[in-house]
Amino acid sequence: MRIVDVEKIKEAVSKAVITANTQLPADVLEGLQKARDLETVPRARRLLEIILENARQAQEEGMPLCQDTGLVTVHIELGQEVHLDGGNVYQAINQGVREGYKAGYFRASMVKDPLNRINTGDNTPAIVHLELTDGEEVVITVFPKGAGSENMSRTAMLKPAEGWAGARQFVVETVRIANANPCPPIIVGVGMGGNLEKACFLAKKALLRPINRPHPDPKIAEKEAELLQAINQLGIGPQGLGGDITALAVNMEVYPTHIASLPVAVSLNCHSTRRAVVKI
Repeated sequence: MRIVDVEKIKEAVSKAVITANTQLPADVLEGLQKARDLETVPRARRLLEIILENARQAQEEGMPLCQDTGLVTVHIELGQEVHLDGGNVYQAINQGVREGYKAGYFRASMVKDPLNRINTGDNTPAIVHLELTDGEEVVITVFPKGAGSENMSRTAMLKPAEGWAGARQFVVETVRIANANPCPPIIVGVGMGGNLEKACFLAKKALLRPINRPHPDPKIAEKEAELLQAINQLGIGPQGLGGDITALAVNMEVYPTHIASLPVAVSLNCHSTRRAVVKI
């Protein structure tokens, strides 16, 4: 049994929110560079160059990649042989977010109630997902996501008879409707199966996988590639101004479902896909 003080989790989250908001992950940066090199429309290529320059300056100057520093989701993979000590882990996570956003001078975007709209002032509370795993390791993924892309997410409870054709149509249609709103080039997370909330969770979790890592199941990886091709044929392009590259990647996660259900969820993320992973 390994004992981990929640103070370490607080510290890890505090540092990770700063890293995530100022440094693009290596796979996303590589994806943007590849998109720039493949883009044939001059205006779109120029926009990709500006996006890459923005990422460079943000990292060098420690400035936010985007003015919308997002709603923070924290995914924790907690080994079953770990005992958390020293306090409440949820309180520790929120304190880490609070301290990190203050230290980074990041915008506070959370409101206390969806109707009265009073700002909490420190970008808490975060949304926390806790997953038990084998072993004695704690893996924390901090994932700030802006409202421009989050607001374009969709979920559908399709009829099983609609099958892959129906799911494919729903995903591509979601991107077409979103158009420029999620700040393309986007990353598309797709969740299929489970029930309503499981599909949504899978779509969001899919965005945590590096975009240069296809699904380990070859059949699902083929579906990811098929969706990416169809989405890029829409011609929406960087920032919605036309071009070859509308999406950098499609990541899909699946789960068993009821015989009468075909849940499909789509979570879109902007070109500024921010995530930081810390292991304790």
